[in-house]
Amino acid sequence: MMFEKILTRYGFDPGAAVLPFGDGLINHTWKVHTEGKNYILQQVNQHVFKSPADIDQNLNLLKNYLSKAKPEYLFISPIATLNGDSLVHIDARYYRMFPFVEGSKSLNALKSADEAYEAAKQFAKFSKILADFEVTKLNITIPDFHNLSLRYDQFTAACRQAPADRLFQAKDCIAFINEQQEIVHTYFQILNDVNIPLRVIHHDTKISNVLFDNQAKGLCVIDLDTVMPGYFFSDVGDMMRTYLCGATEEDTDFEKITIRKDFFTAVYRGYMEEMGDVLTLQEKRHFFNSGKFIIYMQGIRFLTDFLQNDCYYGAKYEGHNLNRATNQIVLLRQYLNAEKELLESVTIPR
Repeated sequence: MMFEKILTRYGFDPGAAVLPFGDGLINHTWKVHTEGKNYILQQVNQHVFKSPADIDQNLNLLKNYLSKAKPEYLFISPIATLNGDSLVHIDARYYRMFPFVEGSKSLNALKSADEAYEAAKQFAKFSKILADFEVTKLNITIPDFHNLSLRYDQFTAACRQAPADRLFQAKDCIAFINEQQEIVHTYFQILNDVNIPLRVIHHDTKISNVLFDNQAKGLCVIDLDTVMPGYFFSDVGDMMRTYLCGATEEDTDFEKITIRKDFFTAVYRGYMEEMGDVLTLQEKRHFFNSGKFIIYMQGIRFLTDFLQNDCYYGAKYEGHNLNRATNQIVLLRQYLNAEKELLESVTIPR
């Protein structure tokens, strides 16, 4: 019945086939099969995104801008209902319909440096074509999403309040996080640097958020709910965190956590080919630091949740978030240890 209500709003056959699609963890997604054309239907996760209308407004602002400034760019935005609405509110839930890009595919895991290059190029292209957009017009869809100073403050508060047994179990992780406080200080410097501006940033650069064509070439970025004002290091750092290691953040075999140096070079090449003439000198100097910020921050978030009895991420087993934190700490250690070799493979201004 719910699908019938939605389909009717768009003038589609209420009996059209609607099947689960993809394996995203945030929004519920379905593929809608109609005569002659297919669509993607999503239910917005209101636990993560408190104001779906803010997302809708952002997407419409970007769509209107790009339709004039870059009409050739493949911008996947919600289609309108018969009433002209791009966000549908039914039974206290919010939905939107997207065109399905025929012949496209997304990846669940990176297998090659070429894929990393294509993805980095697409995320950079997205920010580049929006470089002249007035970024302050965008709503903040997830407040403090990549606010490292806030996450560090939450971590220190958790250390003061955590149960003794959890503090003991996490003592090595806590010690490492405290040893790396300089990363937080560098982050503060960036926030106060007028040469590092706010930009239109995607903020969620996992590989599944890139569409590829049948020749494995990048088409565009998708899942734009986290698009909002931010700093370039959010996208670059998130790619460092999720592209450079073949193991995921759930892996507990920490010996598998290594840095794929050719992937680092691929990310650098892809990103700089698009954003190299847009980034300021100061931004370019912090390219490597981007990885430090985001890996460190995610380690802190997992560790904080463990110290707070798994109240945010939850835990599928005892010590789950401590393992996740350890995983990210090992990744950061490997990243820091590889710094000299990684920097020798690219050209980053001093």
